Amino acid sequence: MVERAWLETDYYKALGIPQTATDKEITKAYRKLAKAHHPDANPGSEERFKEISAAYDVLGDAERRKEYDEVRRLGPLGSFGGGGFRAPGGTTFTMGDLGDFGDLLGGLFGSRRRGPKRGADVETALHLAFRDAVQGVTTQVHLPTDTVCHTCKGSGAAPGTTPVQCERCHGRGVLDDDKGMFSLSTICPVCQGRGTRIDTPCPSCHGTGREASSRSVRVRIPPGVEGGQRIRVKGKGQPGQQGAPAGDLYVVVHVARDPRFGRRGRHLTTRAPISFADATLGTKLTVGTLDGEVTVRVPPGTASGTTLRVRGRGVAAHGTAAAGDLLVTVDVAVPKDLTDDQRAAVEAMAKTLEGAKESA
Repeated sequence: MVERAWLETDYYKALGIPQTATDKEITKAYRKLAKAHHPDANPGSEERFKEISAAYDVLGDAERRKEYDEVRRLGPLGSFGGGGFRAPGGTTFTMGDLGDFGDLLGGLFGSRRRGPKRGADVETALHLAFRDAVQGVTTQVHLPTDTVCHTCKGSGAAPGTTPVQCERCHGRGVLDDDKGMFSLSTICPVCQGRGTRIDTPCPSCHGTGREASSRSVRVRIPPGVEGGQRIRVKGKGQPGQQGAPAGDLYVVVHVARDPRFGRRGRHLTTRAPISFADATLGTKLTVGTLDGEVTVRVPPGTASGTTLRVRGRGVAAHGTAAAGDLLVTVDVAVPKDLTDDQRAAVEAMAKTLEGAKESA
């Protein structure tokens, strides 16, 4: 089934790449744009992020990219398939499943062939813990869905029988009706456009080839997935009718917040409190990460709000990308209640600093 959006949307333009771009160039462009327009980092960019994700869903898959390029090259008329009309000279123009456009022309000429249809795509939500999203995880999603009938194996015919070719249309699914200048095609009333006829329907699915069920699908979530991202699992959508290919499963990821860590693209963020004395004199700080603890050197004279970087302790790397960093923001705790001795010590230090300033 050809998506109508393919005819209306230039996915290459959406990613800012030429049609001759390589697979690596497509992936690089997608990652750069997804990072810049992710709703968590750039509120208000949800629609742009969806546009980028939709473009990569197609162009990032070699098979779907080839189909998309062919549809764009031929245009709507080149995408017709099945029944249609025959012009003078014997040239036949046919119509396929092009959504609303195909419905319109099918209504005008009565010619849409109802052959076995590819299964529908399915979308489901997956809620992940913060740590699983950063480090990657293999999990399962549970789907209420139709499955291939266990009795007839999807053929729609009762065990021991098979669908037979329609004797009225000879397997074409349409009948020609000569009207002089044009030969109009109409759906075969015997087989309803399928080209085959089932004499003895399967008792379990009543000839549909599918049955209601529920199933679990194993999904591998790559390291560094972000909230709102869609993971495509090829061939795990709804099964096709009468042996046609299954659709795809799209898993929309939702990531829970973590009480200790935030995220900025490939970098993790956290905050660490230190005393006024440590900020003034400098210290070594022990900071927790997702996989242990690290020691961070705080230089003397560090101001509150200063961010220190621990390289390689951020979001796990995948593909050719380097691992992100851990960004530690220092919060200097200023004491509110001082004893007399503490106040005297601070006042003495202030006088010393003031004297050093005047002498300089």
